[in-house]
Amino acid sequence: MDLLDDESSAGASNAPEFSVSELSGAIKRTLEGAFGRVRVRGEVGRVMKAKSGHMYYDIKDDRNVIACTTWKGQVSGLGVLPEEGLEVIVTGKLSSFSAQSRYNINVDTIEVAGAGALMAMLEKRKAQLAADGLFAPERKQALPFLPEVIGVVTSPSGAVIRDILHRLRDRFPRKVLIWPVAVQGANCAPEVTAAIAGFNQFTPGGALPRPDLLIVARGGGSIEDLWGFNEESVVRAAAASDIPLISAVGHETDTTLIDFASDKRAPTPTAAAEMAVPVRLDLMAWVDGQEARLSRALAQGIGQRQQHLRDLSRALPRPETLLNTAAQRLDLWADRLPNALRAGIQSRQVRLAQAGLRANMLRNLLTTGQERLTTLDRRRPAALTRQVNTARRHLTATTGRLRLSLLQQDVARKSEAYGQLSRRFTDLARAQLQGRRNRLDTLDRLRETLGYQATLARGYAVVRAGDQVITTKAAAAKAGSLEIEFQDGRLTPQMEAKAAKSRKKPDTPPPDQGTLF
Repeated sequence: MDLLDDESSAGASNAPEFSVSELSGAIKRTLEGAFGRVRVRGEVGRVMKAKSGHMYYDIKDDRNVIACTTWKGQVSGLGVLPEEGLEVIVTGKLSSFSAQSRYNINVDTIEVAGAGALMAMLEKRKAQLAADGLFAPERKQALPFLPEVIGVVTSPSGAVIRDILHRLRDRFPRKVLIWPVAVQGANCAPEVTAAIAGFNQFTPGGALPRPDLLIVARGGGSIEDLWGFNEESVVRAAAASDIPLISAVGHETDTTLIDFASDKRAPTPTAAAEMAVPVRLDLMAWVDGQEARLSRALAQGIGQRQQHLRDLSRALPRPETLLNTAAQRLDLWADRLPNALRAGIQSRQVRLAQAGLRANMLRNLLTTGQERLTTLDRRRPAALTRQVNTARRHLTATTGRLRLSLLQQDVARKSEAYGQLSRRFTDLARAQLQGRRNRLDTLDRLRETLGYQATLARGYAVVRAGDQVITTKAAAAKAGSLEIEFQDGRLTPQMEAKAAKSRKKPDTPPPDQGTLF
């Protein structure tokens, strides 16, 4: 037993000794040298994209799992991005990751394993994008009736662009901007996405005009050839476009996800050109037809209005008939106007004269009322005194203190009542007197305003010869002496002339000059 132990110990001591790094490096070289590039078919499992841009995912079957890595610079060349549950064929180089003692495949190409798997991935992506609302009908825009500029996203070397340009030239020539892109392969999706976003960034009215309509077009092909138009970036760019977009990818039977996100789907690129613009000749014919209809409608409307006007004119009376009654009424009023004016002046003169009489009557009434009020006011104390004395004598004749106090209270009440009646009578009389004075003053001011004295205040004068008013020069010449009345008094010109002569000093000779000797 001890011999065996010694032999095993000697054998172990003869084995080469490796460090961990040396052994990991040897394993890595062995794997890479023995296998090199491999193609592996399996189902994609866990997928993780790091912040650095590297992708880490698994390829599995029903029993085993292999880790896969795609570096950031290799992602754009994969062709198909890995999605969990998708059956694919990956191609890459087998290597190991010594930090975790595991091997993996550095994948640089991914292919879908069969059309069934590709369609399953397409349906899954379609459901996801539909759930995000990218295919909602309310997001779609109406196409412009006649766009000025049309942007076309397609390959510049294919037959598609020639068909579109030829069809536009036949129907209605428009300005066309072409953004060349790859329509299949790994560069298709990023270039189409960049083209749609680039057209939307054009400035309206700039040096390079912004298109009014976009057409994304490609000819027919297999599902693999058209796969770039199923990528999520292309679909989101089409849905986010502010410019109305027509998708014309493939033939009528081909359907891609951009068709659901676009505002209009065309079965072929040629059909897209037909949707973009109307037929110019048809449009001109329609305009001519509308012009003819408009002319007929105008002529018919004018004729109907003319007939309606003629019908109305027959129902109207003649103009001279309308004016005859008014002319007769005017003549009648013109005849009555002088008499009415004279009658109005006379009635106002009579009222003026009556106003003068009423003023005198009011003065007399006021004077009488004032005298009566003064008499009553003088008689009031004596009457009150007599009533009080009578009450006192009556109280003296009666007996009993109670009766005397009652009589005194009655006398006091009566005295107070008589005082109140006297005050009320006095106030009423004064109010009536003041009202009549105010009315008298008003009538007096009216009399002065209407009298000739107011006219004298404005610079006029009244010339009299005795009691007669002189109004003409001839009458003044015949009169012996004249008297002129001004605002502030009357003046007799003859007397004033004599007074002036009498006031004139007599001429006296100057005194003689004395002598110095």
